[in-house]
Amino acid sequence: MNCPDLPRYRPQLSSARAVLTQEVLAVDERGRRSTISIPAERPLTVYVDKRELVTLMTLGGAPEALTLGYLRNQRLVRSIEDIVSIQVDWEVDSVAVVTRSGIADVEERTAKKVVTTGCGQGSVFGGLMDEVDQISLPEDARLPQSVVYRIVETIRTQQSIYKQAGSVHGCALFSNEGELLYFVEDVGRHNAVDAIAGLMWLEGMRGEDKVFYTTGRLTSEMVIKGAQMGIPFLLSRSGTTQMGHMVAERVGMSLLARCTGKHFLLLAGHDRLVFEPDLLEPLGAPRQV
Repeated sequence: MNCPDLPRYRPQLSSARAVLTQEVLAVDERGRRSTISIPAERPLTVYVDKRELVTLMTLGGAPEALTLGYLRNQRLVRSIEDIVSIQVDWEVDSVAVVTRSGIADVEERTAKKVVTTGCGQGSVFGGLMDEVDQISLPEDARLPQSVVYRIVETIRTQQSIYKQAGSVHGCALFSNEGELLYFVEDVGRHNAVDAIAGLMWLEGMRGEDKVFYTTGRLTSEMVIKGAQMGIPFLLSRSGTTQMGHMVAERVGMSLLARCTGKHFLLLAGHDRLVFEPDLLEPLGAPRQV
């Protein structure tokens, strides 16, 4: 299913760069010394119209997209056209967002927080389940089993900070044919999904014909954010939570967990997956030596 892209508007953006890894001395159990890479982590304080909003702990790989996606997924800004500019300054670890008319009722809307299971900054402004029942994902979206395997293999071979230094989460956006569109890593999976949401917003990209992959758990926060982005398929090499599963069933999202090699567990949205039995060896077949 191909969906037309939305009209494209881009606010003014900085192009901030940050060093993503740092070399440190390590001593192993035998007293041997070596130099290893570890992920960088830095605070990014978000100011909206000169008002301090939140401090995000981030790897810093895509700070402008992270800020934009955070505002989108927290439902603080409804339209990208409302944002004039996003300017990141790593010298003061901050990002300045300028809007056209401010955020209505910002004090009331940011007063209530739900601390989620996301690692690091995992707070969601407002009720966690607000507006979930208004989300409608396309009923005719389908995903072939072969595309699931293509996505898993692409992630397996993707060059990443995780392979170099560990200790980060990765998220990726794919087309429903298995083409990798975006890959983002950060210290928390919620940051990585927000950054992808921001990139989609910048490009006017719709989610109805997309597949989202995360290395982390499929928590309620991840499912809600995926649904807000309009994506009907959410894959993970990890598992899910009871609330994540419940939200997926309410919005009609397909959840595929434990995706490794040719194994996966389809936990919700069962009718969306197109099984292709010929891709698998018959049960009980002798293994090739």
